[in-house]
Amino acid sequence: MSHGHDHGHHHHHHHGDEDLSSLPPALDTSIPDEELTPSQHSRRSMLRRAGLLGAGLAAGSVLSGAGEAAASTAAMPATHTSRSGRYLWLAGDHHIHTQHSSDGKYRVIDHVRQANAHGLDWMVITDHGSVTHAKIGVEKVNPDIVAARDQIEDTLVFQGLEWNIPAAEHGTVFVHPGKNEVAVLKEFENSFDGSVKGATAGTATNEALAIAGINFLAEQVQRRKVKDALLLANHPARKGIDSPHEIRGWRDAQPSIAVGMEGAPGHQAAGIAAPNGPGSGRGYYDNSPSADSFAAYPLESYRTWGGFDWMTATVGGLWDSLLAEGKPWWITANSDSHSVYADNSVRGPNSDFAGNGRYNDPVYGGGLNLTDGDYWPGQYSRTHVGAASFSYQAVMDGIRAGRVWVDHGGLISGLNAQLRSDGRAVTLGGMLQVRRGSEVDLVVEISLANGPNWAQFVPTLARVDVIQGDVTGPVSDKDTFTTPNTKVVKSFEVNKATGAVRLTYSLGPVDKPVYVRLRGTDGNRTAVGLGGSSVDPAGPAMDVLGDADPWKDLWFYSNPMWVLPA
Repeated sequence: MSHGHDHGHHHHHHHGDEDLSSLPPALDTSIPDEELTPSQHSRRSMLRRAGLLGAGLAAGSVLSGAGEAAASTAAMPATHTSRSGRYLWLAGDHHIHTQHSSDGKYRVIDHVRQANAHGLDWMVITDHGSVTHAKIGVEKVNPDIVAARDQIEDTLVFQGLEWNIPAAEHGTVFVHPGKNEVAVLKEFENSFDGSVKGATAGTATNEALAIAGINFLAEQVQRRKVKDALLLANHPARKGIDSPHEIRGWRDAQPSIAVGMEGAPGHQAAGIAAPNGPGSGRGYYDNSPSADSFAAYPLESYRTWGGFDWMTATVGGLWDSLLAEGKPWWITANSDSHSVYADNSVRGPNSDFAGNGRYNDPVYGGGLNLTDGDYWPGQYSRTHVGAASFSYQAVMDGIRAGRVWVDHGGLISGLNAQLRSDGRAVTLGGMLQVRRGSEVDLVVEISLANGPNWAQFVPTLARVDVIQGDVTGPVSDKDTFTTPNTKVVKSFEVNKATGAVRLTYSLGPVDKPVYVRLRGTDGNRTAVGLGGSSVDPAGPAMDVLGDADPWKDLWFYSNPMWVLPA
């Protein structure tokens, strides 16, 4: 693609091994509009309309002051470039299926074009692990990914797969692009995929195989077969088979590889009522306990809450129990896109998936597919990552560091959250080290939505909640999924429809380790949380099966920040 100028912004990222610190032309505001190609100008215009480019306190895809020059090194990536202590906040999606999945349909380039059009900066192709995929699919999809990297230069396209975690649910596994990306993913899938190995039952042997798979990924990075690898658990509460001790086990085995989980699953359109939609549950969370489910999980855990997984949505629940141990464990959101709601394509005729490892290219099907439950990448769910540069490694570093916030439906366009004390500050995922008894303030700057989302309305942020918990240290029972000292400590009513808001909350003198995280809502559907009104007086309501329009119930969540007094 010719950029039509000589600013040095060419960054052919299909090779995957270079340090790509330059911005795509559409994001680089030093390049005048008139020097952009028509497609670049169109993308820049879309980003401006969505509030993701230009002036603002914390616009989602522009440099946002994180102010952490004096932060703990635990919160900083090795590749950090100062940029006056600022990060690029890059929107993305780590869970996307193509025609190389047994239940997929679209070409790689279809998803990449759609992601780019919906404002995403990075994405991961994650076709299902299976015997067929392990045999030929991993290799067959790679040329399509490489071609898409060339064609759509301003969206970073990772190759990964959706791992059938032995004894558990699914997970996104992805690696840094490079000459061995196919070989490593293929060996991993053939050796450790639960479906390929017949290891789906909830046994101790299969749980050990999952740990071995995570250790294998770490070994590939250590041996420099690939530059980096990450694991994120997908739809963790959907079937109740990701037990607390398994999640802790993955994280503890390799905390630089197993770093988090979907805070909100994909398939969000599945909750739209019939006949205009599938009439199921958001995320297809419509299950009941099975023989392999963790018996102590309540029935409520099998449903989404405001579109979010029960593990994330419950204040004082499983996610908080990990954070209260002081364990970094991050949340994301994504599309899990297979078949898009209201699209009109069908799989290509005469497809032979078993023989070819893919379906034939999709074709026009005539009618609208109102029983499909997915959105295109970026159409509804977004994961925003604070990256030191526009590069594959910077995105992976940002995810690993927990510099991540997520939103649905474009509820807000930017978030800049900091903990501050004595001239020092950290942002999301950071650990602020202070003297015991120091005053600590939480400062939050939010860029509100300033343009219509895909559903053609401008969302309104009604309330922002500050959730705070004590860090109490490791638990003796690895199946713990509650923590008693986490609650909503402050709620801010947002009486403003456009522009930006600044919120400040004083934690007071801090004499013990604590963490804080943020949550925001359009206020359309709330309910007392499962921990009671003293813990969460107005949290997300449990979604109703068959009648849960995702556009009428929008939330954002941030990852936590810690204060560690000494």
